[in-house]
Amino acid sequence: MKSFISWIYGFALAIGGPGLFAIAFLDSSFVSLPQINDILVVLMVTQNKAWMPYYAAMATLGSIAGCYVIYYLANKGGEAFLTKRLRAGHTERALALYKRHGLLALIVPALLPPPAPFKLFVLMAGVAEVPPVKFVAAIAVARG
Repeated sequence: MKSFISWIYGFALAIGGPGLFAIAFLDSSFVSLPQINDILVVLMVTQNKAWMPYYAAMATLGSIAGCYVIYYLANKGGEAFLTKRLRAGHTERALALYKRHGLLALIVPALLPPPAPFKLFVLMAGVAEVPPVKFVAAIAVARG
């Protein structure tokens, strides 16, 4: 595993912003790579301070794209997946959170550090049929 993490660092650092986008995408979609994005942004910015907005944007856009994949799949059939995985009543309680608190039910977990189960909230946003534009805006604000 350590060699895989080293390879990821080398890959992202070698190609810069697109590598950061790819790592952020993977981390926000199906592969958990906690804190790697943050470390990569810091390393890249220390090497080239003038590019800080670009690196921050690439990490944010990669995270938005990765989250949107989970959101889209959940919107198309996530309720069946959740029904199989969660105990009865948990899905309804989570959906009630979105109805009661709106996008804060997505923004707050996005701001929490690992090991907060953020992907579960992204999945629930898809099941709750949060409008795509509002979903993307909430992820952009929280992850940016």
